[in-house]
Amino acid sequence: MKRYFSLFLLLLMAGAAAACTNFIVGKQASKDGSVMCTYNADDYGMFIGLAHYPAAKHPKGTMRKVYDWDTGEYHGEIAEAEETYNVIGNINEWQVTIGETTFGGREEMVDTTGILDYGSLIYIALQRSKTAREAIQVMTSLVEQYGYNSEGETFTICDPNEAWIMEMMGCASYRKLSKERTVWVALRIPDDMICGHANQSRISRFDMKDKTGGVLFSKNVVSYARKMGWFSGKDEDFSYCNAYAFPDFSGRRICDARVWSFFNRYADGMERYLPWAEGRQQDAEPMPLWVKPNRKLTVADVEAAMRDHYENTPFALDGDMGGGIWEMPYRPTPLYFTVDGKKYFNERPTSTQQTAFSYVSQMRSWLPREVGGILWFGNDDGNMVPYTPVYCCATQAPRPYSTPGADALTFSMDNAYWVQNWVSNMVYPRYALMFPTLQEVRDSLDTSYFKEQKATEDRALTLQGAERVKWLTDYSARKADEMLTTWKTLATRLIVKYNDMIVKPEQNGAFTRTPTGLGSRVVRPGYPERFGRELIRQTGTKFEVPQQ
Repeated sequence: MKRYFSLFLLLLMAGAAAACTNFIVGKQASKDGSVMCTYNADDYGMFIGLAHYPAAKHPKGTMRKVYDWDTGEYHGEIAEAEETYNVIGNINEWQVTIGETTFGGREEMVDTTGILDYGSLIYIALQRSKTAREAIQVMTSLVEQYGYNSEGETFTICDPNEAWIMEMMGCASYRKLSKERTVWVALRIPDDMICGHANQSRISRFDMKDKTGGVLFSKNVVSYARKMGWFSGKDEDFSYCNAYAFPDFSGRRICDARVWSFFNRYADGMERYLPWAEGRQQDAEPMPLWVKPNRKLTVADVEAAMRDHYENTPFALDGDMGGGIWEMPYRPTPLYFTVDGKKYFNERPTSTQQTAFSYVSQMRSWLPREVGGILWFGNDDGNMVPYTPVYCCATQAPRPYSTPGADALTFSMDNAYWVQNWVSNMVYPRYALMFPTLQEVRDSLDTSYFKEQKATEDRALTLQGAERVKWLTDYSARKADEMLTTWKTLATRLIVKYNDMIVKPEQNGAFTRTPTGLGSRVVRPGYPERFGRELIRQTGTKFEVPQQ
């Protein structure tokens, strides 16, 4: 009997990886030749800022304790590398970036005896790798030696020249008969393509006789499935996802639909794969792993994709009462709900309220590595925050993203996560009314960062060594501090402007007053027309004013 670790259980159990999204852009698919990749780290109640691991030298024989990235539980020790590199967030000083999404897969494959969980594996690999290929080698060799104790995972692994997607699962279900620890496959994404994954295994068939060096896989990737009775065909017909994490309705509608929307935004002909993303048609044509965009993408384009709510698609969230009076493009959780014994689901767009942090990583091969790598970072739902620049050489995390005393239960006005969540949670329930004000400020900051980028980097290029690193570290910190100050101002502006469900007029960024100094007459927006019509449709004549 086939058993799959369902998305529903995954969303309850998978912690930080519960609803993540990665988009990937090859260097010939970007406007400036950058390799780009993204990550939403989503979880309900998750509090996390910007990780930092300083470069270090370690005496031979040093052991490293491994604690689970999600739970903090101690797993064991591994041998430490003699030299480790500076890591800020999910990018290191060599511009290597690693992200992930959890797809779960077969429940019985999870190896609870392994030492390395997916999160620890990411940051350990970043500390030990100068290229994406080296990161793949580090990750796969470590799990073979120490075991992998997470569910099935899709990793994005990029450097300034190459973009890779790798999928990995443990082998616990065959442990009594074999010493095998993992099954995995890694594919190099063509330079002129874009790719994505969002909690569904996306690698199907792959060329096991590839001579280009762009296909890597564990020796047991097919034989393990054969031994378990999950595959019996020819090697060339083997599909990783079909064997280990079959794309059912949830995997397609709740997960792959996010990728479809990204592809649909920037590639032609994606209506062909709409039945796949809808998830209802069993024999729908599978969506390709990567597609060629119809134009070359910028950082701003990729940020826009991370803010997606399925606008202008069949999955759009602006056509029903689920968004409330002010048409919020977010839905309450959990994803599934029951009415009169029937099970229903909520759409799951890329931009979601439980995002703890979001980034767009930009890696550029033609610049010195200290300058070339930028993590455009936000500490909340990407739609609700600007992405501030953090350079890959930064030797400390900006204070708003790493605030002493702040945690999941302790609010701090000095912490970006809490200030940004404060603002977001004011805006969510009155979205159509309040979001335009937030968007104006958000976009103004994003635009300012792009305008400053060239001058900032030109200045950095005049410096050498430690001076360059300090300049870019200080710049990253300054932009985060300025953002936090701006967001505090935005918070108080929103309270004043939209207090009690009205709107106070503004002119040139200031609230208008009467000649005697009082506030100008407020605007009472009432119901949006569409909601008003739906209310009357449901209530009939209940609220109708009688003719006099």
